[in-house]
Amino acid sequence: MSSDRRRVLRAVLAGAAGGLAGCTLLSSDDPTPTETPEGGSTPGANSPESSPDATPTDEPVPDEVALETVIDGLDTPLAMADVPDRDLRYVATRPGRIVVHGPDGLRDEPLLDLQESVLTGGERGLLGIALHPEFAETRRLFVRYSSPPPPGTSDSYSHTFVLAEFAVNEDGTSAGPDSERTVLEIPEPQGNHNAGDLAFGPDGYLYVPTGDGGGAGDVGFGHVDDWYDRNAGGNGQDTTENLLGGLLRIDVDGRGDRAYGEYGIPADNTLTDRDGHLGEYYAWGLRNPWRVSFDGENCFVGDVGQDGWEEVDLVEKGGNYGWNVREGRHCFDPENVTDPPEECPTETPQDVRGGEPLIDPIVEYPTDRPAPDRMVGTAVVGGEVYRGSAVPGLVGRYVFGDLVPEGRLFVATPPEDGDEWSTAMVELAGGPDRIGRLLAFGRDEDGEVYVIGDDSVSRIAPAG
Repeated sequence: MSSDRRRVLRAVLAGAAGGLAGCTLLSSDDPTPTETPEGGSTPGANSPESSPDATPTDEPVPDEVALETVIDGLDTPLAMADVPDRDLRYVATRPGRIVVHGPDGLRDEPLLDLQESVLTGGERGLLGIALHPEFAETRRLFVRYSSPPPPGTSDSYSHTFVLAEFAVNEDGTSAGPDSERTVLEIPEPQGNHNAGDLAFGPDGYLYVPTGDGGGAGDVGFGHVDDWYDRNAGGNGQDTTENLLGGLLRIDVDGRGDRAYGEYGIPADNTLTDRDGHLGEYYAWGLRNPWRVSFDGENCFVGDVGQDGWEEVDLVEKGGNYGWNVREGRHCFDPENVTDPPEECPTETPQDVRGGEPLIDPIVEYPTDRPAPDRMVGTAVVGGEVYRGSAVPGLVGRYVFGDLVPEGRLFVATPPEDGDEWSTAMVELAGGPDRIGRLLAFGRDEDGEVYVIGDDSVSRIAPAG
């Protein structure tokens, strides 16, 4: 990783306080999923019950959009969730507070204050929240955060990734720390590549992205050997030793006693019945998946690259997205990141999960390199498909961004045929003066998309 890029990542996330139907939850030949004994849930808050019309608008992508500030004065917000059937919005901040925004603005008291439990520094912190699909009845809130390693963990480990559940009161304004139930814990060898975010899919299961364990190149301490002998390490390609470098799918309504916590594993997860493999995996081959979102059954992940390429993946069950054999559509060499080999595998051997293709991203763009179309950046920030009405030119298109100081916004349009999406950069009226760096996105129940900046949450609106 270049020194400039490392400084940007640390400044923000360590901060001085940081057609659409291509891939679905079920392939056409999959049977109806068998739920864990306790059963899955109904579709989640802000998750459409079925895939929307896959065809994007005929309107052209706008050259510029405006940002309407909804909340400001926040300390590194990283995630938001609209409360169903209430005029409330939760915003998670990296230091460990989840604040409540309502009709009268930001409430003085937070929904939840975990600052005494959250470990910050590096890329650690409170990184994601999600409301249970039946939140209106269950009042269940799920939070992921970085915690000091528990007793018995090797001193060499940086921290523990904790996924926890909290009970929210009836009026939706408070969740006591004493209600915490730990769902899942994963030891993290390094302080970076912690992924972040949580999302309930339309199947009612919780999708949990995990980074490759950090450091650089998916090599070194905490990185196990994989099938690709040319590159050392390989949490991204391994599905037997740990839960790093992939997208997990779990049933939070289940209560199975697992090695990593207490939850159910959907019976139709790809690796559930494969001896020696960890059934929690939904997909793998990811480096640092920063933000995951659903549009109907389509699951999008922005995966931060090393030194060459940023990517967006349209994730399918059992998919292998190539890391650390490939970075984007390109070969990768952890010992020579600027001059990788011209050829590398495009699939795993038959003795590795039966042989599987390394799936290319739907979007890629270069890191810290000049590009004629200005599609260049520092670290991708996964976004949302726009389903609102305020900006007709965005309807049905994937809105995402990059961590560069300019607050860079991109819009990707699905192809009429083929796999690669067309992507345009859209100017932000006011640019970095309005939001600082772009850290994350959110979408409300009306399909409007929000940009989460250094200290604010803003709604995308027409320019002019």
